[in-house]
Amino acid sequence: MKQGWEVRKIAEIGAVFNGNSINAKLKKEKYTNLKAGYPYITTKDISYKSVIDYDNGVKIPDEDKSSFKMAPKNTILICAEGGSAGRKIAFTNQEVCFGNKLFALLTADEVNSRFVYYYYFSPQFQEDFASQLTGIIGGVSMAKFKKLKVPLPSPTEQQRIVEILDKVFVAIDKAKQNAEQNLSNAKEVFENYLQGVFDDKTIQWDRFILKDLLQEQPRNGWSPPLKYHSEIGIPVLTLSAVTGFEFDVEKCKYTTAPTDKASYYWLKNGNLLISRSNTPELVGHVAISNNIESPTIYPDLIMKMKPKKSLVSTSFLYYQLRSSKLRKEIMMRAHGANPTMKKINKTDVQSLPILLCDKETQNQIVANLDQLLEKIKIMEGIYQRKINSIMRLKKSILQKVFTGEL
Repeated sequence: MKQGWEVRKIAEIGAVFNGNSINAKLKKEKYTNLKAGYPYITTKDISYKSVIDYDNGVKIPDEDKSSFKMAPKNTILICAEGGSAGRKIAFTNQEVCFGNKLFALLTADEVNSRFVYYYYFSPQFQEDFASQLTGIIGGVSMAKFKKLKVPLPSPTEQQRIVEILDKVFVAIDKAKQNAEQNLSNAKEVFENYLQGVFDDKTIQWDRFILKDLLQEQPRNGWSPPLKYHSEIGIPVLTLSAVTGFEFDVEKCKYTTAPTDKASYYWLKNGNLLISRSNTPELVGHVAISNNIESPTIYPDLIMKMKPKKSLVSTSFLYYQLRSSKLRKEIMMRAHGANPTMKKINKTDVQSLPILLCDKETQNQIVANLDQLLEKIKIMEGIYQRKINSIMRLKKSILQKVFTGEL
C-alpha cells in the first residue's frame, strides 16, 4: 500500500444499514403499479453490470416512507446473501427504499463514495468478502461486513483516482459491450439461419407430431436419493449438462446408490435429451449425449428419447427442437405455479409439431447446420476471449489502484 494511505473498517467510514423486506401479498396489493413514490429495490433489481432497475413496478408512497429504510442518492448497495452475494453492487442516482438482503453504505463527508464503490470490485475486497460467507445459501452478516477493511488515501487523492477510473471504465465497459453485442450477433446469425431452414417453402415438408417419429418415447431419468451423494462414484448428470443446447458430460454429481445395470436410466452416446424443468427461458433445452466413457445416469429432470432412424435422424430432430418456433411452442406449454421454474411433461413433448422431409434432404440440412455452427463457435470463442481479456484488464487496473500503484 502506498505511503500516506490508511486502512479503515467499513464501519469507520460511514453508516452501514440494510433495508426492509415486504410480504409478497402486501407488496402486490399495496405497492405495485403506483404512479408516484420511491422505487423499492431488491437484489433482483440490480444487474451484474451494476445497473439498477428503478422502474420495476414497486414503489413506496410518501405517506409510508417513515416505515422503510431509505438510501439517498450516491449510496453504495451490495447484495449480502445468496448466489449474488458480493457480486451485485450498485451506486444509487436517486433516493430509494431497498430490501433487507442489500447492505447500504452512506459514506462520511471525508470519504468519496465512488472511491469505495470501485473498491468493492477490487480483487482484494472480493476475496475478503468471500472469506466471510457462511451458511448453506451463503451470506455475510452485518457485523462481519462492518469489519471489512478499505484502504483510503487523502480526499484529494481519492477524487483523482475516481476521475481516472470513471474515464477508464467508460472505455472498458464500451469495449465489453461491443464484444458482447458481437457475441450476441453471432448467435443470432445461427438462430435466424436455423429457423429459415424450417420456413423454406421450396422443401417438401410433411407434418407429424413428435410421438410418431420416436422409437422410444420421452422418459424421465432417475435421481438417486440425497443420502447417497458422494465425491466419487457413478456420475449423475445435472440440468446444466443440456443447458445451452450443448451436452457437457462434466456437468454431473456422483452417487454411491445401488444401481441396476439393466435399467432404463443409463445414458449412451447419441441419445436425444430434453430438460423438463428449468426457468421459462431454459426449460426444454435439447442436446445429444457424447463423450460418455463410463456408465452415466441421466436424472429425473431430464427426459431421454430415441428417434425412428428409418424416418428421422437424431441431429435433424435436435436442430428442429432448438429452432425459434419450437422453442416458443415449448415455453408456451411449460406450466407450474412458480413463475421462475416451469415444467413440461411427456405429453407436452410427444405432441410437439414436427416438419419432416426425405432422409437425403435431412442429411444435407444437418451437414449445412453442422458446418455453420462450427464457424459460429469459432467466432463466439474469439469474442468470449475478448470479453475475458477485458475483464482481466479491469481487475488488473483495480488491483494497481488500490495498492497505490496508479
